[in-house]
Amino acid sequence: MRSLFCLLAALLLCAQPARAWEYWGGDRGGQRFSPLTQITSDNVGTLLRGWEFRTGDLDTRPPEVMKRTKFEVTPLFVEDSLIFCTPFNEVIALDPGTGAQKWRFDPKISMAQRPANRFVCRGVAHWTDDRAAESAACKSRIFTGTNDRRLIALDARTGKPCADFGNAGEIRIDAGMKLEWPGEFQITSAPVTGRGVVVVGSAIGDNRRVDAPLGAVRAFDARTGQPLWSFDPLVHNGVEAGHSNVWAPMSVDEERGLVFLPTTSPSPDFWGGKRPGNDEHANSVVALRIETGELAWAFQTVHHDVWADYDLPAQPTLARIDTGDGQRDVVIQPTKQGFVFVLDRDTGQPVWPVEERAVPQNGAEGEKLSPTQPFPTHVPPLLTQRMTADDVAGLLPGIGSSACEKLLAQSRNEGLYTPPSTQGTVIYPMTGGGVNWGGAAFDPVNQILYANVSHAAHIVTLIPRDQAKGFNPPPGHEFGQQEGAPFAMSRALAKSAVGSPCNKPPWGETVAVDLKAGKILWHSSVGTSEDLAPLGVALNTGTPLVNGVAITAGGLVFTGAMDAYLRAFDARSGRQLWLGRLPVPGVANPMTYLWKGEQYVVIGAGGHSEAGTSIGDSVVAFRLPRQGEGASLWTRLIDWPGGRFTAKAVAAGLVLVALIALLWRWRHSRRSRSA
Repeated sequence: MRSLFCLLAALLLCAQPARAWEYWGGDRGGQRFSPLTQITSDNVGTLLRGWEFRTGDLDTRPPEVMKRTKFEVTPLFVEDSLIFCTPFNEVIALDPGTGAQKWRFDPKISMAQRPANRFVCRGVAHWTDDRAAESAACKSRIFTGTNDRRLIALDARTGKPCADFGNAGEIRIDAGMKLEWPGEFQITSAPVTGRGVVVVGSAIGDNRRVDAPLGAVRAFDARTGQPLWSFDPLVHNGVEAGHSNVWAPMSVDEERGLVFLPTTSPSPDFWGGKRPGNDEHANSVVALRIETGELAWAFQTVHHDVWADYDLPAQPTLARIDTGDGQRDVVIQPTKQGFVFVLDRDTGQPVWPVEERAVPQNGAEGEKLSPTQPFPTHVPPLLTQRMTADDVAGLLPGIGSSACEKLLAQSRNEGLYTPPSTQGTVIYPMTGGGVNWGGAAFDPVNQILYANVSHAAHIVTLIPRDQAKGFNPPPGHEFGQQEGAPFAMSRALAKSAVGSPCNKPPWGETVAVDLKAGKILWHSSVGTSEDLAPLGVALNTGTPLVNGVAITAGGLVFTGAMDAYLRAFDARSGRQLWLGRLPVPGVANPMTYLWKGEQYVVIGAGGHSEAGTSIGDSVVAFRLPRQGEGASLWTRLIDWPGGRFTAKAVAAGLVLVALIALLWRWRHSRRSRSA
């Protein structure tokens, strides 16, 4: 039966024209799957760099500003252009074959605002007005949100603002209250569109205060900018909290007229004594009628979140799957804990059982924890969910890491959902995931889900209010006042004395899951320490992976990492087949498209300041070699992990040998003269 389904799905894909990458997640439902087959597991090893485009930020922005950037963008391929945004919300259109700039729009955001989540723009949205004449201005539109909370509409063909949208092409989002500083409220992920409506979420500074800005999701008429509705995920009856917002990418089912929201934890993150109960509809997949904002259904993945950012960071993936009992339209929601929830798209009910299981209790003073949390039973977790002393990485073979062992021993550590405490609590997986904003990819032919996961732990410590004033956090520790709560907080990565994560590598993997069988097919380590370790030493440790993957009908999984390479893996086995050198790490989701008979794979390569990588401003495209082209000697010898370190070591060795030879000749000549 499965073979028949795969054959029918393949025939359906072949009958369609090759789809472009028209949405942030590839399609409206974020499957990140391309039916293109020109690049395959047999020829991917020959990929060459087709072009590189630099935005110019590295040359024109102050260095102290560039240190606060995250280049997480995924371009769209629309209107015969590759269109993307920079961390400073400039929108740029490129020629897809050469990377030459076609147009550019600069919203001129302030460099002094210090946005809470740094300068970042993950992508833009495209919408076509089917009522407008073919030649009309702004028939084809690009929508982008900004770090200074504007929603802007541009003509997709020219980059000029759409005069009929809002105020001369833009709407300034009202935060609803006075902000503590200009960057407390920003827009980081791409808007979504459907049925003539554009919907936008927000990112709000975490761990600052109980009374934070509301996390309302807002919808506007895509033609005029007229406000249509807003939806606050947090039910405020008897609850003292500000936001449960939607900072992550959203999805749209145009046929059903639904928009799917991945909502966050309420403020403050680490103590919820003033927000009793389960905090509906925080930490939930929420389905709304896109034209009215009416609630269709909601499913909560964490009750009363006090683990700071066990929110839903990933775009809900819309797919049609074979459940074993027939085909069903579903919403697939991966989480930072490594869970995969599979929900019926019409009702929000789990397709396979979800159990409420008892979790650790005895939270901080004034806390009222949920006694249980939901655990999916059919699809196994994508990673382990507890760190023990056996998981501590040794500094050398047979030698443990005393700093990590001590840190683990003195912290509260009862497994997943151990509550934050004043003694310090091990949060594993860390609050960055598991799965993060890169989301999952779904192969509709083979019914396989692919996702990147990170393996690392945070140590979270609650600081009593009378000790919080004037608290000076140690280097590498995040500090949040959580004003209005009886505790401030401190959070830090559990690191060894040499700065590496305390747990054993790999620290980042790509995972493949057979959803129908409920079986992990493979794990593959992704990334090396080359861009993070001293001297560029390239240890095969894997790196934390907040970004996601793109998959193709050619049987490939493409992903970036926190070293400067784009990689391709075999979708069936997880074996690495190719890597392509980037100017700096590509901590972004790749995409692929067909242009004039050639398939390109593109990734944003600008680094990630939070991770401590090198910073850049490039978009890089790879393609198969044309007649007479081939890999250069430099690419073969140097452009691989450790290649530069090896070259430098060899060069240093040659210099040392030359110096020794010169010294020997000098001493020999002196002896000769003395004789």
